[in-house]
This record gives sequence, structure tokens and C-alpha cells, in this order.
Amino acid sequence: MHLDGRLSRMLHLLLHMAHAEGPITSGEAAEMLNTNPVVVRRTMAGLRDAGLVRSEKGHAGGWTLIRPLDSMTMMDVYEAVGKPRIFAIGLADPAPECLVEQAVNASMTGALHAAEAMLIAHLREVTLAEIARDFEKRAASHVAKP
Repeated sequence: MHLDGRLSRMLHLLLHMAHAEGPITSGEAAEMLNTNPVVVRRTMAGLRDAGLVRSEKGHAGGWTLIRPLDSMTMMDVYEAVGKPRIFAIGLADPAPECLVEQAVNASMTGALHAAEAMLIAHLREVTLAEIARDFEKRAASHVAKP
């Protein structure tokens, strides 16, 4: 099963961008994320359209943040990458004639809606600044191994 990693990849990249001393090129971002620069440009276009980043062409160009991390939530990034499907599980038959399958669907639908609502609420609450602070705390306590 293939999982959609766009949200986590873009969160990762945005935090790197916040610590960069200048624009990050699509090639540099692609190296960081172990992907292709075309994939980076395509995904970053959604973030640009959402007003999170801007791009500059040319020799000194690249991607830069245009909003501070404390004004961006995980939900902003989730929406900017196209609101990927949250769950890989779903109903086997959305309109079954079997009463057992109807009962299963009702139970599954309720559980999936409740779980999605909790996740969406979390995405709305967490800012990228909070994630950055967690990273900084981890970096400060990290002990380099010889």
C-alpha cells in the first residue's frame, strides 16, 4: 500500500526553509526529500498558491517562506497539498443490499468520521512554530555519537 507523504514532506521542507539563510532551490529540496525537482516544484506550487511560500527564478532564485511559522498550521499545509485522503481503509461496498454489510458500513463510517474530525482538529491547532520548537529541543538534547 502506498502512503501519501506530501504533508509530512512539505512540513519537513518548510522547517528547513525557516532555518535557511536564503532561498532553497527545487534541486536542493529534492535532494533533502530524496525525490525529483519536478515533484518539488509541483507540490510547492500549491504552497505558493496558498500564500505560504514564494518562488524566484534565476541564479539566486529558489523558494522562500512568506509567512512566519507561528502563522502557519499543519492544516494550512494539508490544504495546500490538496487535502490528501486521510485513511487508506474504506467501505467494501458503499451501497450494499446485505443487512450485515449495512451494519458494518454504519459502524465503520461513524468511526472514520470521528477519527477524521479528531485529526483535522489537531491539524488546525498545531503551528509550524510548535514543530520547530520540538525540533530545537530534540537538537539541543541530541548527543553526537563518536
